[in-house]
Formats: sequence, structure tokens, C-alpha cells
Amino acid sequence: MTFSICVRESYVDDGGDDQHRFGVAVTTRLPGVGALCPFASEHGAVATQALTNVELGEKGMDYLEDGLAVDDALQALLNADDGRAERQLHGVGSETTFAFTGDDCLGWAGHREGDDYTVAGNLLTGAAVVEAAADAYERSVDGDSDEPLAKRLIDALGAGHAAGGDKRDDLDVQSAAVVVTTTEDREMEPYYNDLRVDATETPLRDLRETFSMAREGYEAALEKYAEE
Repeated sequence: MTFSICVRESYVDDGGDDQHRFGVAVTTRLPGVGALCPFASEHGAVATQALTNVELGEKGMDYLEDGLAVDDALQALLNADDGRAERQLHGVGSETTFAFTGDDCLGWAGHREGDDYTVAGNLLTGAAVVEAAADAYERSVDGDSDEPLAKRLIDALGAGHAAGGDKRDDLDVQSAAVVVTTTEDREMEPYYNDLRVDATETPLRDLRETFSMAREGYEAALEKYAEE
């Protein structure tokens, strides 16, 4: 019912310290996906989908906070989950990645795992959806884009949608979400790093518009309070 992307990026902050940012973005042909599927913190990013088990995301983040690697954490959760054959679970931690598609997930279902990202989807028109989303993200990294990660993740979803997306075109009410976190200690987190569109017929268009407005509002707030 969903396709999503989880990523990890390294960068150097203004003080010269090494940092990580983590991001997850997801869209589906059902309402409220942002409340169920994407999870992110300063320790990593996880998406749980197909026959969604929210506990996998919640406990996965707890395990990452406790210091487990994402592959060990998520595999341990799946091992204890009797419904794992119907689950899709993937994510990134500070060093490793993990992606799983259960044998009973409805097709097309599958995933792609890169060095610093994972993409997964089910009930899609085909493998091209996952490939297009992954390729779009890789191009944004290789091109040294100055765009915020949230924007690049939304664009990756857009590429997957353009390649076919969710195959259930008889379901009009859809949703999308993006969450970005960082290890950096900042006084003000950009407003555009945690956005959801819960019920609409045009989720990615609406999420792009919401991002643009949130970015504009964030920059206006920075300008205002810098002057004061």
C-alpha cells in the first residue's frame, strides 16, 4: 500500500564538527500515512509498511537509541513478529542499513538497498517505482545539490510516482509525509523537516507546496528574530 525511502547523510556543521542527518519520506493511496509508517531520530530512520505494524517502528527507534545497529535491531524485531511474512520494514542507522520484504506482501513488492539509503514498496505498478525513487535520490547526492534533504526526499517520491507509483488507482484519498532529523544541536529546527499531508487526492503536489510554505516561513522567522 506504500512506497518509502530512508536515507543517511554525513556533513560538517558550521563549527567544523562531523554530523549525520537522517530522513524518511513515504506516500500511499490511503489517508494518514504519516501517523503510522515513518520514524526518525538523531539515531536513524525507519519505515514500517505493507501490513503495517507500528510497534516495529517504535521499538526499532528505541533499539537504535540503546545503541544497536539498525540491521540487528530490525532483524530482532522481525524474528519475534509472527506476521513478518506480511511486513515490509527498512531503515538506516549511523553505520548500517536494512531492508526486508515479506514473502506474503502483495505485489508488486520489493526493495532496493544502497550504501546510505533504502527504498521499499508494495502494491506498486512494478519495480520501476522503487528504482526511479532510488535513482532520483542518488542523483541529488551525486549532483551536490544545495536543496534541503526534505525537498530531495519529496522529489524522490515524485520520481517513483511518475514511474507508476501505487497501482490502486481506484482509491482517490491519499497521503504523504517527510521527516528529517540530525545529530546537530540547533536552537531552531527548520519547520520544513517534519511535514504531513493526511488526506488529499494530490499528496505529493500538496507536500511540495507545504514544504515551500514552511521553508518560506522558517526563513522569515530567522530574519525577524535575527533583527530583534
